[in-house]
Amino acid sequence: MKELEESILQLEKYIISEDYRGYDPYDSLMSPVFKLPVLRSNKFIRFGCQQVYRRIPFNTRSLLGIEKGLNPVTLGLCIQAYSYLSVIFVDRKSFYISEIDKLLNKLIDLKSKDFSGACWGYDFDWEARYARIPAFYPTIVATGIITNSLFINYSLLNNSKSFDLCQDAANFALKDLNKSFDGETFCYSYSPNDKQKVLNATMKGARLLSQVYSVTKDDNLINEAKKTVDYVMRNQNENGSWSYSRGDARKWVDNFHTGYILDALNDFIYYSNSNVYISNLEEGYKFYLTNFFHNNEIPKYYEHRLNPVDSTAIAQSILTLTRFGNLDLAVKSALWGIENMKSKKGYYFFQKTRMYINKTPYMRWVNAWMFTALSYLLFKIKVSKNV
Repeated sequence: MKELEESILQLEKYIISEDYRGYDPYDSLMSPVFKLPVLRSNKFIRFGCQQVYRRIPFNTRSLLGIEKGLNPVTLGLCIQAYSYLSVIFVDRKSFYISEIDKLLNKLIDLKSKDFSGACWGYDFDWEARYARIPAFYPTIVATGIITNSLFINYSLLNNSKSFDLCQDAANFALKDLNKSFDGETFCYSYSPNDKQKVLNATMKGARLLSQVYSVTKDDNLINEAKKTVDYVMRNQNENGSWSYSRGDARKWVDNFHTGYILDALNDFIYYSNSNVYISNLEEGYKFYLTNFFHNNEIPKYYEHRLNPVDSTAIAQSILTLTRFGNLDLAVKSALWGIENMKSKKGYYFFQKTRMYINKTPYMRWVNAWMFTALSYLLFKIKVSKNV
């Protein structure tokens, strides 16, 4: 598909021109004003400003002294995209391998310090609803996204350096995260500094352990992973969906967090060679397919409404649909995103509402995800044609 290929290469050019750096919807606390008394400590003000600022439809970060950051998740996702592209564009393989090696070294430099294994956090202070997470403090979400990308790199290109980081990161999940138990099952905490029960987060931990297990055959890894998968499956709603979290007010169901769970569950089933959760997967995917696509084309943010259309939701939809073999809808979603959310410079806009388009070129939240998703879709299209 020429349009898909051109869009990928345009986005690749943009990301490289920015040296993988960019703004983020949640980076407002990096402004020097939040180092002032009261602003550096008041949770209500910090959380409120962060939520308001990410909704402003224009970018004023330079006025607030916020610089473009280098987010470890961006690097991981680009490694994943380059791994797919090195198979697709064989004539550029040496370039992609060189970029992968460069980004791996940067990831090693950006590892969080003083933990039991390799782990990563975001490059900005984040005032979450139920936790305060400083810049580069590790979470299982950031670590799980990155290690998934590294494992894909290992699987496609046999890069032992990537697998070694995954194996090391398993120790972070096993030893540093808190556990909230329900009988023998448990939910991993979001970070070592909280006890949140976020379902997609703990599934990322389970996926990491199952991926490493598939190589090492360490039964302790898969037994541990199964206990947290059991927890998530026990908390699947009757309609097949999963709420964002348990034990607090965050009961919403949205596109990309549902996609994260489905992807991680699908991987766990594959790497553990177990069919125990097939019905959970089928019910979850049926709910996802039925509720998150407007006019069988546009990925919705929430199950009950279309707006805002978010480019990260588009990216995750492409990833999940492609994984489950629904290439027709994945292509439709990708082409809609290219037509409606892509700038002339090749990057993708943040969100489209009924009234306006927020054109801020976020790097981690939007463009790294779109780069990976479009590359994965093209990879699967090329592979299916060669079978």
